[in-house]
Amino acid sequence: PAAKGFAISERAAREIARLRAERGTPDAALRIAIRGGGCSGLTYALEWADTWKERDKIFERDGVKVVIDPKSYLYLLGSELAWNETLMSTGFKIENPKVKAACGCGESFAI
Repeated sequence: PAAKGFAISERAAREIARLRAERGTPDAALRIAIRGGGCSGLTYALEWADTWKERDKIFERDGVKVVIDPKSYLYLLGSELAWNETLMSTGFKIENPKVKAACGCGESFAI
């Protein structure tokens, strides 16, 4: 069910669709970007995208889209966007096999 190079779990797709409906923007995509920062050097940024650039990578599942810019895609190749619900936290989680180290809070990582 995943496009080449990046996967969206079924649960994550449902949550994107739910949040998009709450927002009232049925054509919006979720943009994932890698930014410098955090105690381990890199952080994930998730935001809504109503438009995207021609060079952006677009991944779809169950009617939702995830958009990734080409530079961030190099770090995210082989990853999966998942939705986790635990006693400690609820939200999107990027399962990235390239991550070599992460900070204790889980907000930043190193490759």
